[in-house]
Parts: sequence; structure tokens; C-alpha cells
Amino acid sequence: MRAARVYLRIRTEEQDLTRQEAIVAGARAAGYYVAAVYREKASGARPDRPELLRMVADLQAGEVVVAEKIDRISRLPLPQAELLVTTIRSKGARLAVPGIVDLTDLVSDSGGVARIVLEAVQDMLLRVALQTARDDYETRRERQREGIELAKRAGRYTARKPDLAHHRRIIRLRGAGLSIARTAELAGCSIAQVKRVTALHRSKAAMIEEAMTKS
Repeated sequence: MRAARVYLRIRTEEQDLTRQEAIVAGARAAGYYVAAVYREKASGARPDRPELLRMVADLQAGEVVVAEKIDRISRLPLPQAELLVTTIRSKGARLAVPGIVDLTDLVSDSGGVARIVLEAVQDMLLRVALQTARDDYETRRERQREGIELAKRAGRYTARKPDLAHHRRIIRLRGAGLSIARTAELAGCSIAQVKRVTALHRSKAAMIEEAMTKS
């Protein structure tokens, strides 16, 4: 039986469970044994996603990476996205993502010119999908910037409030002696965010201590 590793990028636990059940069920229905499910809250435009890196490290030859859409795997600039796919392929694994035409079986059964053509077509289709995912990301970001600018001009802009519960979780993990990388993995965020939250917490703690000393 072919083994699959399911990669999810989610926002809420409820969303996680619903999508996980649907994607895992779909993978099993397609004849895959689901070896593991990787859940991520980091942006697809980040190359340092802990769960993505863990999944790639876990991959074995012959396995497939299952995702809901190609933009769940990557919204990176095309060179970085292609490097990620190359890394997955170098492990002897491949992608199984809706909307991506998989010519792997045809390629393996072909030879000579036909094989070269099929491989070129496969790479072209994947490149188009990866670039489309990046273009969509950049378009969304531009619209968001335009919306913020319009709201500022109208005096209606309110900056997004920090996720205090998430920040407290990061501080607890770091306070328990966990490394930055391990904290990022358990908190489902980037290493950069762990560093920012930790630095902010230390700054606030120092200010409070200084104020208490002066009083």
C-alpha cells in the first residue's frame, strides 16, 4: 500500500479537524496509508515552517505528500518553491495535490523522447501552479495594503490586535526551558515570531522591574 503524509495549513482547531478528516478520508479512499498528518499555522510564504520541514525530513522513498491545494504547500517565490519541490523529489517522494496533473506513472512507463516530453510537461504544469499560488498571495497582499490605506484615510483603520493567548503559550514554553526551534514547532508558528514575542516579553519585564526599583 502506498504511504501518504498529509500537510495542513490551518487557522483554527475547528477548521483543522474538519479539513483533516476530509483530506485523510480522501487519501485513504484513493488507496493510501496515511503515515502522518502535519498541521501548520504559519504562512505558506515562509520557507521556515517547522511542520513542513519536519514532514520533508520524515519523507521516505515512494511516499506522496497530500495537501488540499498547492498553495498549502507553497506561496513562496518561484525559485524557492521549485527548490522545495526538488527537495521533496530528492527523497524519492512526490506531490498528490488536486489540480496538479500527475504524470509520474506515464513517465515511468515511457522512454526516450516520450519520457523527456512527459517530464517537461509535468515540470511546466507544476511551475505554473506554483507561480499562480505566489501571484495570488501577492495580489491578496496588495489588496490588503490598499484596504488599509483607504481605511487610514477615512480614519477607520484599527491595527490587528495581537493573539495574547498564543503569546502566553510561547512564553510558557520558553519559560519551561524549551529551545526557540522546539517552541516554534509546538506553538505552530515561525522561529521569527518566537524571537519577537520573547524579546517583547523580556523588554516589558525589564521595564516593570525598573519601575518597581525606582518606586
